[in-house]
Amino acid sequence: MRKIEGAITAAVLAVLSGCQSPRAVETKEVVPAAAPAAAPVSADPLIAGFEKTTVASVSDAVDQVTGKRGYMSQDMRAYVGARFVGRAVTALVRPSRKEESTPARAIQHSVQMIDEAKPGEVGIIVMEKGLDIAALGGLMGTAAKARGMAGMVLDGSVRDIAELRALGLPVFARGASPATAVGRFLNAARNVPVQCAGVAVKPGDVIVAGEDGVVVVPSESAEAVLKRAREIDERETKMVPHIQEHKSLRKAIEVFNRI
Repeated sequence: MRKIEGAITAAVLAVLSGCQSPRAVETKEVVPAAAPAAAPVSADPLIAGFEKTTVASVSDAVDQVTGKRGYMSQDMRAYVGARFVGRAVTALVRPSRKEESTPARAIQHSVQMIDEAKPGEVGIIVMEKGLDIAALGGLMGTAAKARGMAGMVLDGSVRDIAELRALGLPVFARGASPATAVGRFLNAARNVPVQCAGVAVKPGDVIVAGEDGVVVVPSESAEAVLKRAREIDERETKMVPHIQEHKSLRKAIEVFNRI
């Protein structure tokens, strides 16, 4: 462990000293992942409710309640983990001239967003015109895990995937890339409304992520969406035995008016 800790410390010092490539120092030692702990029950009743729903039902419910799309683009997928729910905190990152994109300024708001995050929140990092640039790596992931964040959603790429997997930090991204933002991008703002993978996200919106993808629930409609998602889940649960008994989806649709 001393060797690993020393490697991480060296990487942090390299960033703080102005190194143009804030990479975590690689080590051949294998760090075993911690045993999965039981998921704590959220103190936020809305979050606790969404944790019991399916991503698909939430997506349908957002469509029906708001009349707008809530699901992110199909290329937003899980690179680490698969399921989490939480309220959004955001960071916006834009292309920049190399001389402006110092190590500190390139990740300033993303780092501060993570450092100020409350347990259970979901980090949304948007890289404008930067799908081939990593928005998150091992060091930022370590901080997010230490803060108790539920997960990260990146409109951009992710790197240091093996390190993030060892941490057990759930991460959805639109790609994987080893490219650093330093020298290329500049953090523009944090906790502001953003467009993430085709969907508007505000701080405080509910993020529901799973194997089917990522859905954004506007905070002002969250109660109505949760109620509708529960109704959809309940109806589909009743449809399954009906389909199995009659060996017909058409008959189930006629009875339950649902597909």
